[in-house]
Parts: sequence; structure tokens; C-alpha cells
Amino acid sequence: MKNKLFAALIIFVLTAGGLLEGQVAAGELKLTMKEAQEYALQYNKMVISQKYDIEAARLSVLETIARALPQVEATGSLTDNLKLMTTLLPGDFFGQPGEKVPVTFGSQFNSGATIQASLLLFNGPLYIGIETSKLAKLLTEQSLVRSELDTRESVASAYYLILVAEKTLEILDGNIANLTETLRSTRSMFAVGMAEATDVDQMVSNVTSIENQRISMQRTIELNYNLLRFQLGLAPDTRVILTETLDEITARINVDATLAQQFDYRQNIDFKLVEGQEKISALALKSQKASTLPTLSSFYQYGTNGMGDELNELQWFPNSMVGLSVSLPIFASGLRYQGIRKAQVNLDKARNQKAMVSDQLLLTEKQLRFNLMNANLQYISMKDNVDVAKRVYASMENKYRQGVASSLDLTQANSLYLQAENNYVQALMSLFQSKIALEKLFNNPIQ
Repeated sequence: MKNKLFAALIIFVLTAGGLLEGQVAAGELKLTMKEAQEYALQYNKMVISQKYDIEAARLSVLETIARALPQVEATGSLTDNLKLMTTLLPGDFFGQPGEKVPVTFGSQFNSGATIQASLLLFNGPLYIGIETSKLAKLLTEQSLVRSELDTRESVASAYYLILVAEKTLEILDGNIANLTETLRSTRSMFAVGMAEATDVDQMVSNVTSIENQRISMQRTIELNYNLLRFQLGLAPDTRVILTETLDEITARINVDATLAQQFDYRQNIDFKLVEGQEKISALALKSQKASTLPTLSSFYQYGTNGMGDELNELQWFPNSMVGLSVSLPIFASGLRYQGIRKAQVNLDKARNQKAMVSDQLLLTEKQLRFNLMNANLQYISMKDNVDVAKRVYASMENKYRQGVASSLDLTQANSLYLQAENNYVQALMSLFQSKIALEKLFNNPIQ
């Protein structure tokens, strides 16, 4: 049963991925916020670059381990002695006492081939280097986690910014429609002498002002879409359609549940990264101390040498040897001692950095909790203000049509209504940003 469920899950993931790729190929992509985040984790260039770093770190581990494994190398040579070396020997060897006799040594051609196998038996810094490279790989993987958290946050913020901006545009469109209708009524009233020319001018100015705000908001929306495309790794001409509404996402914000979570700074990704740096500094100190230890290696060599005056008539003589090699550091003019002191300073610095980050995280938690509570109160207050401002504007518009209120009164009421709507939208954005900041601190998925 479990296997069937797992297979069904794999098919669903592959099918969903295929659908998204098909949409992109068609120049259009429909996404919920969660789908946008998952898509970005696959195609965001910063995340991809971080994955390359992980692969490079994995290969570095293998490279370091390989240095401790047996090494085999082969060499070969062929020499043509164009003119053999001549030396003088006492004539006594040749029955010519008292003279020096020139004698030529060697053969026209010399050849040799050697194969040598070596094994590093003990090298302290190398073995510590293997441990360090493994830790460096772990830190790279944790950096990917950090990059994915940042990407989720950026995508969520861009997604929400678009919805907020589109909501603002919707408010402006509704306001323009109301003001246009009021302008039409004002012109009719002016035509029969029930309104002044200044009333018409005032209403025209109001409509123009809101239309200018609408144009500016359209540009803001396109800018936010471009930001989202960048986070998703999409081409600039890809059409992105957001399938979730502002109300749907806002409904998922549970302030009480977020605030009820307990914070363990030791599980925070920033603390894990700085803790890893401390461990690397400790290994660096250990490596410096190990540099004072001897290095022991073994080797086996087999070779053969060929000599003769003709290439096809060389005489071959094999040779072989086995041995141990020991290298013992004795005196380095204080170089190793200063290296150890420097590594100790770096370790002390890393420990201090870890303590500082833990303090900062605890302080940040308190601040983010306060920000979320305050943002929630502001959101509730601004939401109520919108209802009040909307009723005041409707009442003032009705009075204006009846001739009881002036165009200036209506303009002020409309400005207050728009300001209340703007404050509400800003409070909503602040609430969302405060929530995702705290969720990110907890290493929670940002939705």
C-alpha cells in the first residue's frame, strides 16, 4: 500500500512539473504562491549556483581523501648519446705506463622504465583536512537551506506585493468610476444652474488626479511582476498569472498560532552556519598543531634499464626496491608556532562570533514578535477605518448630489477614503511581512 501511495506521489509530482514546463513553453505560467516558491527552488539562479557549490564541495572531499590513498606512477626514457663521453685513464691498465689513455664509456642508446607505488602511512594535517572538507560540505548544504529560505521569502513577498498593488488598482478603478459619475452629475447640475463652474473644475481635477495614480500603480504592478519573474528564473516576456487572491492568502495568516511557537536559536540556520565556522576554526588549529608531527610514507619501485649501440639489440637489466620515508620537522624559525597562535586567535574570534549571533537572534525574536503583534493591531484598526471612511464618503456624496455639501467637502471625504484604503493596504502588507520574517526566523515554510 505504501509503495502504491509513493508511486502515485511521484507520478503527481512529475505530472505537475510537466504541466508547468508546458505552460512556460507556451509563454504563460499559472501559479499559486506555494507553486511559485517550489518553481523558484528549481529555477532560481542563486539556488542553482548554491547547488553547484555543493557538488564542488563533494568533489573536494573526494579529492582530499584521494591524497591518502595509494598513488601509482610510471616513468620512461630513451636517450641517444650522439657523442659518448671520453675520459683519460692511467696507461698502467693497458700496458702503457706513464701515459694517459683516452677511453670512451657507455653505449649509443640508453632506455629505462620505472613504475612506483607509494602509500602515505601517516600525515596529521591531511587526515584533519579530510574532516575539514566534510564539514565544509555540510556548511555548503546549510547555505543552500539558507538560500532556499531567502528565495521562499522573496517569492512570497513579490507575490503578495502584486496582489496588494492589484487590490489598490481595483480600489482606484472603483473610485474613478464613482468620481466620473459624480462629474457627469455635476456637469448636469451646472447646466441647469445648480452648481458652479468651480465645482466642475474641482471634480475634473479629482478624476485626473486619481487617473494619474492609476497609471503609476499599473507601472508598479509591472515592476513587481518583473521582480517575481526574476525570482522564478523566467524570461522577461513570460506571462505570469497568480491564481490565489489576496483574501485567500490573508485568511491563512494566523497570528496567534505564529506567536505561540517556541524559538530555539540553536536550530536557526544562521546559528548553525556560525557554529560550523567555529568547528572549522577548531580544525584549523588542530591542523596547525599536527604540522609539528612527522610524516611517514612507504613505497615500492620496479624498473628496468636497457643499453646498447643498436635500438633492436638493447640489453635489459631489471631493478626493484622497497622502503619507508620519514620526514620530521625540526626547526622552522618560529613559522609553525606563529601559525598555531594565529589559528588560536581565529578560533577565539569564531567563538565570540557565535556568542554574538546567539544574542542577536534572541533579540531579533523579541523584536519580530513585537512587530507582528503591532502589525496585527494596526491591520485591525485600519480595516475598521476603511469601513468608517467609506460610509462617510457615501454620505457626503449623497449630500453633494442633494446640494447640501460642496465639491470641496466631497473632495476631502474622497481623499480621506482613499487614504484609509491606502493605510489598510499598507497595514496588510506590514502584517504579512512581519509574519514571514518571524516564520523565517523559526525556519518554517513561508506561505
